[in-house]
Amino acid sequence: MSRVEPDVGAIELPARDAALLGPSDDESVVGRLGWAVGGFAIVIALGVLVGVLSEGVPTWTKGTGFGKVAGSIEFPVYAIIVGLAGNGLLSALHVRERPSGGFRTEFLIKTGLVLLGASINFSVIVRAAGPAVAQAVLLISSVFFATWWIGGKFGLDDRLRALLSTAASICGVSAAIAAAGAVKAKKEHLAYTASLVILFALPSIFLLPWLAGVLGLSPAVTGAWIGGNIDTTAAVTTAGTLAGEGPLQIAAIVKSTQNALLGVAAIALTVYFTFKVERTEGSPRPTARVFWNRFPKFILGFLAASVAATIYAGAVPAEVSKAAIGVANNLRTWFLIFAFVSIGLEFNISSIKQAGWRPVAVFGSAFTVNLVVGLVLALLLWSGFTI
Repeated sequence: MSRVEPDVGAIELPARDAALLGPSDDESVVGRLGWAVGGFAIVIALGVLVGVLSEGVPTWTKGTGFGKVAGSIEFPVYAIIVGLAGNGLLSALHVRERPSGGFRTEFLIKTGLVLLGASINFSVIVRAAGPAVAQAVLLISSVFFATWWIGGKFGLDDRLRALLSTAASICGVSAAIAAAGAVKAKKEHLAYTASLVILFALPSIFLLPWLAGVLGLSPAVTGAWIGGNIDTTAAVTTAGTLAGEGPLQIAAIVKSTQNALLGVAAIALTVYFTFKVERTEGSPRPTARVFWNRFPKFILGFLAASVAATIYAGAVPAEVSKAAIGVANNLRTWFLIFAFVSIGLEFNISSIKQAGWRPVAVFGSAFTVNLVVGLVLALLLWSGFTI
């Protein structure tokens, strides 16, 4: 392994968060916060438009050729299209980066997933824990090391290899952010990786539910394949929503299990780069606090919501419980609509162009490995599972 010199411009926070914490030379903190609020307002406005389209298009096109399929188009499709359209408009006006601090995809999707926990009986999570953990460990290990090896063959920088491998094997942009802090990656590396994750995740949202139908996969296998294969939690939730409520529940459990291993991966990368790549002496060893800081804490909210809803359902009449869960599901839908709009707004093709063809080839190869290995593991571990 060749020695890699530390990057003096290493990142510690996502660009959007850093933008909120410190002003640039020509813009005040107040100005940055103003743009962030404006960006969030854009997300809300476009999300409301998605709600109008989801309800209105089937009615407006009734009796036409398109009307025959309009009723089967779910809100994630409208949300991503509207988000991409907003992205294009803001880019054409040369202002897309300024309100990007308000495109809070990660916050929105994690809140939506916590609300999803309220609609899943905790007994399903308990029964799914065994195959979910086995799938996560086997899939993450195989995809990570395959991507790391392929990246080495293509001559990529070790830090970029770490980001691509972690993003492809665990949970996309969130994993890349955690890995970037662990290995002190360059800002450009994180931008390349985040853009590649979105580039491959967008078609996967529609491809995997369709392939699952063509292959005749059961709801559990479909959900496990979606949850294990698609790299971002937001895209997993979108694809699961398109596949149905049963696949969505299993997809959420599988992806949440993978997310739980993000802390382990971040610590492993910290140890490896500290003692093997940077070769510095006297570096502090990772502590339990470091693991806790890396741990995706929304998973605890997901589990708590499921436990609370399960206890509540057993303590009140069925119609009362159903009404309460209906409210939680409506809130979940709106948070997911806003999250999917943010996905479209955040997509940035320029970062991929700057990276050249090698990272694209590596990530594409990793996507293929993940697709095949994920399907095999889903069939082996989930074929007999009933929801």
